[in-house]
Amino acid sequence: MSDEHLSTPFKKSAMSEMEKRDMKKEIRSQIVVFVLLLFLTVLSFAAVGTDVVTHSFAVPFILILAGVQFFLQLLFFMHMKDKDHAWATIFMVTGVFVTVLTVATLMLLIGVNKI
Repeated sequence: MSDEHLSTPFKKSAMSEMEKRDMKKEIRSQIVVFVLLLFLTVLSFAAVGTDVVTHSFAVPFILILAGVQFFLQLLFFMHMKDKDHAWATIFMVTGVFVTVLTVATLMLLIGVNKI
């Protein structure tokens, strides 16, 4: 049995020119978001490591940066910005809502009332 046909490339791509442009645009946006996520990570480490941010604002600052990173990852790497993800979005928003309520309730029950 000959496997010569496996090493020959296709003569023409199955993707149209518009699909190729959309793919390049998507790849470019993912690279930009990846660099932005790296910058936010370095920013949070640098802010705490160099004491640029005061100790009382360090935790809220890092939580804000983490929230921004979380939503960027959801939108671009989990493809939540694309169509037909309504149910997944509903479940994730519900999960975040339940998590926030649970953490707030536990904080109040334990006695940590500095929110």
